[in-house]
Amino acid sequence: MNVVVFDLETTGLSPERDAIVEIGALRVRDGQVVESEQFETLVRPVNPAGELLRIPWHAQRVHGISDAMVRSAPDLSQVLPEFLDFVGDAAVVAHNVGFDGGFMRAAARRHGLVWSPPTEYCTVQLSRRAFPRERAHNLDVLAQRLDLTFAPGARHRSLGDVQVTAQAFVRLMERLKVTG
Repeated sequence: MNVVVFDLETTGLSPERDAIVEIGALRVRDGQVVESEQFETLVRPVNPAGELLRIPWHAQRVHGISDAMVRSAPDLSQVLPEFLDFVGDAAVVAHNVGFDGGFMRAAARRHGLVWSPPTEYCTVQLSRRAFPRERAHNLDVLAQRLDLTFAPGARHRSLGDVQVTAQAFVRLMERLKVTG
């Protein structure tokens, strides 16, 4: 099974109003995380006129990405085609794929591209199947449940979250005896 685990950091919660400020992704092939095949970039959030959008303080507080950090980053019109090439025809995985996939669909549509992976796996849903008696399935709880740790300072940064999500995906698939 060839999948790409991805995560986005954004300026807010609305795919139609808010912008992507970071994309991280890792490839998982045949149940193994391939650390050498990763995608990571900050994204300069711009409006249709190309003007820099400010990252709201509440978003900065979550992911720690500031306006200064993205000022010289490429904008999504440059990043998105590269990311879509990285994903290729692989299935995708995200922790709450509805959120991240929704942002990708909206961003692709705005840039005249298509986000249509053949399969989308959600580690929240897999966690609910693997641990049906548990109430919480957020990434912190899932990581603790599966004895996974985030690299120092990596939580709520795309690649840090992806590294844990990828390991969680592999363990959840093993636990659920899912083969692809």
